[in-house]
Amino acid sequence: MAQRAAVEAFVPGTEQRDVRPIDLVHLAGQCLGDENLEIEILRMYDATVATYLERLRLALTVDDLLLNLHSIKGASSGVGAFSVADLAKDLETELLAHRPIAPERIDDLGMAVEEVRGYIATLLARQPIEP
Repeated sequence: MAQRAAVEAFVPGTEQRDVRPIDLVHLAGQCLGDENLEIEILRMYDATVATYLERLRLALTVDDLLLNLHSIKGASSGVGAFSVADLAKDLETELLAHRPIAPERIDDLGMAVEEVRGYIATLLARQPIEP
């Protein structure tokens, strides 16, 4: 997965961040090129981000909102899901500035999370099943 990601991510003449939901080159670097570790990390991230998003939606206090946003931000940054991390960071910043978060903003984060989870499902479906 790591070598394929490096080839897919580089387009000569462009300076943009990878447009895929997960930066696979970043993930490969985090996993030191171990493809089995990448797969395991993606599986754990998928479950983790779904859990924290659900907790975020059920949160009743600012502290609970901050805890779940911070967790989503950190987990997403680690795997290279930068669009999700950036949205969570923006929401966290707004809360820390004592600005209320509109429910639509949490829905936007939820859509970004679902896009990443769909991408993970596609990646994992391509992996050979080992006995």
